[in-house]
Amino acid sequence: MRKSGILAMTLLAVLVLLVGTVACGGNGDENGAPPVEVEMELTSAVFADGGTIPVDYTCDGQDISPELSWSGAPEGTQSFALILYDPDSPGGDFTHWIIFNIPADTSTLVEAIATAPLSVLVGQGENDFGSIGYSGPCPPSGSSHRYSFTLYALDITLELEAGATRGQLLDAMEGHILAQGELVGVYQR
Repeated sequence: MRKSGILAMTLLAVLVLLVGTVACGGNGDENGAPPVEVEMELTSAVFADGGTIPVDYTCDGQDISPELSWSGAPEGTQSFALILYDPDSPGGDFTHWIIFNIPADTSTLVEAIATAPLSVLVGQGENDFGSIGYSGPCPPSGSSHRYSFTLYALDITLELEAGATRGQLLDAMEGHILAQGELVGVYQR
C-alpha cells in the first residue's frame, strides 16, 4: 500500500474515533445520567462547595434539608429534579434524597422543604433508608463522607409517582436533561 493510502486510512480511523466519542457523550455523571454541556450553579447559604455540612442537616441534628439555590437554567426548562447521594458509602452510592417536578420558575428550595407541604405536582422519591423524603448525612462513626447534591434542569415534567426510586428517576430523565449543577458537602461523625 502506498504512503498516501496509509495516511488516508489513518485519518479515516481518527475521524471514526472522534465521531464515536462525540456520539457516545462520555461516561455520564456519577448518578448514571448522561453528561450535559450546560452547567448550572448550585449553592447553599449554610455550606460552601466542598465545605462541612452543619449538624442540623444531618442525622445527628434536626435532619432537615438545607436551603439550596441555583442559577443558569437554560431556556426550555420545564422542571427540575434533585438527587442527594453519598458516593463514599461502603456499599456504593447511597441515596439520601430524591425530589422531582420542581417548577421551572423555582430557583430556591427553602430550608426544611422536605418536611413542608409541597405542591401536588412536586414529588419526592424513596431514599436508601426506605423512606420518602430527605434523610441527611449519617456516615459511620469516625469516617468523613462527601454528599453530592445534583440538580437537573429537564425539558419535561416527569410522570412519576411519589416514592419513585433513583433508578426510576434516572430512567424517566433520560434524554431530557438540559443542564445540571452539583454542590458537594462533607460530614464526619
